[in-house]
Amino acid sequence: MSIKPRFWCMTAMIMLLAAGGCASQTPGRGGTPTKSTSPYLAVQVSTQQPALESLAVDSLGQGKNTPNVLTPGAAPAHAWQASEHVGRMEYRPAGAPANTPPAWTIQTTERELRLVTRYQAATADPLTLQFDTRKSHVTLLGLLNKPNGVSLPAVLHLPGCGTLGVTARGLKAASLGYDADHGWVKVTFPPATAQAPQIEYRLAVTTIYPDLPGLAHDPRYDAFRRNWLNILQLNPRRRLLSNNTGSDSCGFCYYEYADVALATPPLADGLSALDLMRQSLDEVLAGVKTYGMPGYSMGNFPEYSADTYPSFLIAATDYVNGRHDRAWLKANYAGVKNWAERMLATDHNGNGLIKYVMSGNSGSWPEGDPKNRPSNWWDTIGFGHEDAYANALAYRGLCGLADLARQINQSADAVRYQAAADKLKAAYFPTFYNPATGVLAGWRSADGQLHDYYFLFVNGIAIHYGLVPADKANAIMDRLLAKIKAVGYTRFDMGLPGNLVSVARKDYAHKEPRFGGGHREDNADGFQIYENGGATACFAYFTLAALYDLGRIPEADAMLFPMLHGFASGGFEGRGPDGKSNDWRRWDGTPDGYEGFLVDNYYALLALVTRQQALAAQHGGR
Repeated sequence: MSIKPRFWCMTAMIMLLAAGGCASQTPGRGGTPTKSTSPYLAVQVSTQQPALESLAVDSLGQGKNTPNVLTPGAAPAHAWQASEHVGRMEYRPAGAPANTPPAWTIQTTERELRLVTRYQAATADPLTLQFDTRKSHVTLLGLLNKPNGVSLPAVLHLPGCGTLGVTARGLKAASLGYDADHGWVKVTFPPATAQAPQIEYRLAVTTIYPDLPGLAHDPRYDAFRRNWLNILQLNPRRRLLSNNTGSDSCGFCYYEYADVALATPPLADGLSALDLMRQSLDEVLAGVKTYGMPGYSMGNFPEYSADTYPSFLIAATDYVNGRHDRAWLKANYAGVKNWAERMLATDHNGNGLIKYVMSGNSGSWPEGDPKNRPSNWWDTIGFGHEDAYANALAYRGLCGLADLARQINQSADAVRYQAAADKLKAAYFPTFYNPATGVLAGWRSADGQLHDYYFLFVNGIAIHYGLVPADKANAIMDRLLAKIKAVGYTRFDMGLPGNLVSVARKDYAHKEPRFGGGHREDNADGFQIYENGGATACFAYFTLAALYDLGRIPEADAMLFPMLHGFASGGFEGRGPDGKSNDWRRWDGTPDGYEGFLVDNYYALLALVTRQQALAAQHGGR
């Protein structure tokens, strides 16, 4: 496990400075420091109020502690006077005698920031850090204990920069205020009270990622180590894991979060990434809606998207198996089983494949915004009826639920769900394989037609989940790699296109130009825009995983390592000059996204875990 916090006491820090160590201090007005810089942290403290003026973090200790991720906050409710000392700044209410204990003290060391608050009856100002998500899309990861509150310990994660573990001393049930919206994230440290007269908050630099052999000292993997947690963004207002802290929560993405959480070492003592997944599942089980479900505030889904129930099932399986939490499983089994039953009830013709209410027929999608959304995550493309991607997820979800049922002695259910999974698998390849192209199509519409646009992620997930016969998988991958070469796609630093040829207008659900809807019937003028063949790391994992599963490590590496370079340079986040974001790009690099930070991109980092498994298999498990 690669959790490496180191705590430096102030005495040791002063000795380090005296010896000319690697941390440096910038003098303030009185000749004492207001800024502390080390390879891990750069902190500028305010001389006017208990606050930080700047904060930059590099968890890997390489001195890349830019940019300043803070934005100016609100003015304090009270007037303050500050006094500077080596390694710390003390704050007292204006006019307080010099011997009054400081209400707030800010201390910095090489890898740690300490915020100490002492009870003052005259004032109770909190200390607030307000982050600019245009610099780093910061999130606070922990257990929500009340509206806009997160219990400690927690993790403050700064994508592209690193991670701070947050703890508190002096208060048993300490929590922080947490709020976010588009453009900003606010984390509030409450002041001491009469009941808790002194509280010390510690923010310690750490790295959290799977401890794979050879990664720690190889710079090619720096982006993996810094950004492993990027996929986990907790939206405090929705109280759910989401696209980012200020965006929608998509239930059909939950399996991605859970898969990464399952491979993640503990975030802190008693806190697992899977606990964050569980609290989102608890909200859904209690009736909260997500994107992809009827009744959500936006989306126009006439019924659950075909990938939502499977995603919930996989997430629940990952949680139970990762946390060994059979008590949760027993308490929530009826709700989890209900997801499966409602999913299976969509199989109206009994062939074993789940169905979606929209037909997916060519020409069935109206102009402009779709009145009803297609069947899965790729919600601008006309997936419908029998969806190859959603059915692959359903297969994995059913196998997982069969295992959960066995764990709590629900033997009849275990037999039922495994039989349903086996029936789906038997129908899958014959239904979706297109002999004309030699690859799997994206969907079979209600009129029986296949819709095949060389979907990389569909073929990748089917191979990775074992839905393609072993003697067919390499041939399919050969066709896809040849097609990548034929269409001239080389920008693996930007990820992969979801489809390698343009989705025709008759099969494109969202026909607005900014979402990949062109004017030509073949939609070639919409190709490479957004989900219509745009480059993204979203779902690139499945192509990489399929190649690694097949032992084709050099071919996968030829895509993965440029992608890691893209992650290292921040190539999948932020916005271009026209305001469109880098989570989707045309093949020439032009941004075409809108989120600014889309967590699905970082599911691709899971490919490093799959790669390690493939290497071990090649070397006989060593």
